[in-house]
Amino acid sequence: MILLGTLINAVLIVVGTLIGRALRNIPEKIRETVMYAIGLAVAVLGLQMGFESGNFVTVIISLVVGAVIGELVDLDKKLNDFGHWVERKLAVKESKGSIAQGFITATLMFVIGAMGIIGALESGLSNEHGVLISKGIIDGFISIILASTLGIGVLLAAVPVFVYEGLIALFATQISLMIPNAALDLFIKEMTATGGVMIVAIGLNMMGITKIRVANLLPSVLVVGCVVTVMYQFNLM
Repeated sequence: MILLGTLINAVLIVVGTLIGRALRNIPEKIRETVMYAIGLAVAVLGLQMGFESGNFVTVIISLVVGAVIGELVDLDKKLNDFGHWVERKLAVKESKGSIAQGFITATLMFVIGAMGIIGALESGLSNEHGVLISKGIIDGFISIILASTLGIGVLLAAVPVFVYEGLIALFATQISLMIPNAALDLFIKEMTATGGVMIVAIGLNMMGITKIRVANLLPSVLVVGCVVTVMYQFNLM
């Protein structure tokens, strides 16, 4: 079953969120300190990912162009509106904007990174799911922590994770035939680094230091693909 790893990853996010929700009634002081701790850890993780880049100019170009596209489309507002719509439909009593915040934060953390792409390709090409199951366990633990502070919105991140990894797994054979390994490896490396910068921004937001509209940086991932294609075609790697 090609989508087994993807399905397990999504289910573990849901399970982790439900466990985290059961731990939500912790004292406010503890919640605040935990949020700062998570923010610091997330920022350090993002920095670690950012150093994966072999050419940081690629990251800068991708982020700048992606930010312009994201602001023009205003993805952040659309995702927040979706979160608030879900909140109204489910009549879930959360603090203002927490469903949207949880959804956006968790989605960015679970989707960005090399494990999702590599694991989905492995599932599609060889029907091996070890990488995605490992990622699912990690995402599950992160879901517990995020859901205990950001709320039920974290659960919604299971949907884009399933779609994203599922599509890669289903089209893995075509991807491997169309994209040379060298170009794919370069894309994964630069996409991970670009995503790392976004994750640093998430960490800073969680600590209340900044109010960066991180979702508006998401088009940067597509821009990375375009930049890498140009670099590969003109042998600039």
